This record gives sequence, structure tokens and C-alpha cells, in this order.
Amino acid sequence: MLSETALKQTPLYQEHVRLHAKMVPFGGWEMPLQYEGILAEYHSTRREVAVFDTSHMGEFFIEGDLRESGLDGLVTQRLEDLAVGSCRYGLLLNDNGTVLDDLIVYRLADAKWMVVVNGATMEKDAAQFQRFITAKGKFTNASFSTGKVDIQGPGSRDLLAKFIKGFEHLTFYTFCECDVLGQKAIVSRTGYTGELGYEIYFPWERLPELWNKILSLGAKPAGLGSRDVLRLEMGYSLYGHELSENILPLEAGLERFIDWDKSFVGKAALQKEKAAGVKRTMAAFTSTSRRSPRTDFKIFSPEGQEIGIVTSGTFSPALERGIGLGLIETKFAKKDQKIFLGSEFKNALEAVTTSRTFYKQGTLRK
Repeated sequence: MLSETALKQTPLYQEHVRLHAKMVPFGGWEMPLQYEGILAEYHSTRREVAVFDTSHMGEFFIEGDLRESGLDGLVTQRLEDLAVGSCRYGLLLNDNGTVLDDLIVYRLADAKWMVVVNGATMEKDAAQFQRFITAKGKFTNASFSTGKVDIQGPGSRDLLAKFIKGFEHLTFYTFCECDVLGQKAIVSRTGYTGELGYEIYFPWERLPELWNKILSLGAKPAGLGSRDVLRLEMGYSLYGHELSENILPLEAGLERFIDWDKSFVGKAALQKEKAAGVKRTMAAFTSTSRRSPRTDFKIFSPEGQEIGIVTSGTFSPALERGIGLGLIETKFAKKDQKIFLGSEFKNALEAVTTSRTFYKQGTLRK
């Protein structure tokens, strides 16, 4: 674990300080938790437009044939039918079939790819790629030369259209290369909030210029605090919580991102676990009050039996009650089951299992 003195800083660190952001350690980086406040930044994203610094994310470039380079065998998802200008979510596994990271693969050309990984796992991800990318492929870690901002909210398209042209046609999980402030840049539409939104990959040293341009057009800066509430309302996984090297993707509820017809690292171990049947699974739940579950709360059955653990929990402004995700014994994971959450069964918070997407009113596919 890095000490605070060893924390990495994004190219926007001084901008965050200037805006009086509350800075916190996050995955080895010093990142803004909030500016005006978590709730205000949440509402800016849901109702208008907000901008997030996501430069801590890693960017790898791979050149070469999909299979001959070794890239295909690193990702659980099918990639051969991915069109140029499209991207796809997948998983990077270890030999034991558990999750090293979740990632997004961009197809830049027939034989050129960009892979976006989490900042906290960047180094071990790079080691895994370097281990399996063959001599017929070229691997480049561009994480410290590539900055990134996410512009999220129903007003994001209109805001960006004021200074960027040619991105308006983008549909969910596609991207284009556009002129951004005189610089050729990748503009993509993936998102982590449930709202219409875009990501811009921009030169590290020029990112403050782009950040301030976006702010000058009316976007509000938003930090990790609101981002976590937004992603949890959508039921999205966060590495280190719903995903880790101690959690199988089958347990995490992500089997739909696995192509069983292709070869990939960890497949044999995963097939064995699938045949045996997983004993726990990821469940979503809402509290029956405004009380919120917390990460690492124990999950109890109505009879007081310990049956799981909360992986993420928060208060949902949209539902006006607590929500969360947790690993729970499979037999208790059916929808509409009463459970209890807390450090002990006495005074535990009552909750009910539900569908994983809590928030359904977003502009994601607008």
C-alpha cells in the first residue's frame, strides 16, 4: 500500500486544489472526493452536466493481429467481431479464474487496439499484458502520457458541441477521433453514471486546458463521492468491491461478459467452478428505511444466520433509501427476500433483495 507521500497525482491536481476540492487517497492516487458537495455534484450529473477527472485510469495500446498478438486470449469477451470505432467491456482474469481487472477494449483499426484499465490495478495489468503479448504484437503503456476526463449528464452533448464537431452521431459504446482544441483526440461514449456522457482522451500535459474549457461552458466539477453513488444506483461493479482476485466473475454476476467459445487466461479454472456451481452470488438490495448499508457490513438471514457481506452501500437520492450490493449465499439471493445488514444481527438494518439496476430514469441511451 502506498503511503500518502507516495501518491500519484493526475495532471489536474493543481486545478482540484484551486477549486478547493477535498483530496483523498484512491488506488494509489490523490483524487478529489468532492468540491461543492457529493449531493450537489450528484444532482449536477443527473440533471445537467458534470465533469470528472479520470486520468488515473490506464491506457494500453496493442498493435498486431488479434490472435497472433496474444490480445484475444487475455480478454473474456469476444473481440473478433468488434467493429473499428466500437468498444467492448470485458474482464482480465488470472490463472485461477478470478478477476485481475475489468476493462474496455477499443478497436482503433483492424490491427490496433486501446485497452482502458483501472488506475489501482494498472501495474499488475501491464505485467499480465507483457506476459502474454507475443513477439508478433507491440504493447505500449501510455497511461502517463494520456489524460482523461468524463463529461456526464443530459446536457453533455450540447456542451461538447460548442467546441467539438463530429462526435454527435456516437451511440453507446462507440468512439471517434475528433479535433479537440486543435488536437486529434479520442472521444468515446461509454459512461459509468447512467446518464448521457462522453470520455475524452487527451495529452497529459494539455489536460488542464481542456478541463477549464469544459468548466467555462458550464459543467460542474464532480468527484469520487458522487461518482460512487451514481454508479451504484446503476448496479455497476467497482474493482476492489464487486470485483477482485478473490471473486469469480460468475459470483460477481458477470457471466454475460464471458465468451465460452473462445480461449482466454483462466478459462479452465472458470469452467471447473461453473460445473461445480457457485456457492455465493452478487445480490442487490434496498433498505426499508433511509438508513444506508456500509461496505463490509455482514448480511444476515431473518433468523440471524450470517449469509454474506456487503461489497458496496450508500444512500440513493433517487430512491430516498439505502441501496447496496453484496456477496450472498446463492440460496438467499432470490428477489424480494428479506435480509438484515450490520456489524451484528442486533440492531441490524432491514433490507429486501431486488433487481440490480436501482435507477432506471437516466439519459444513458438518449
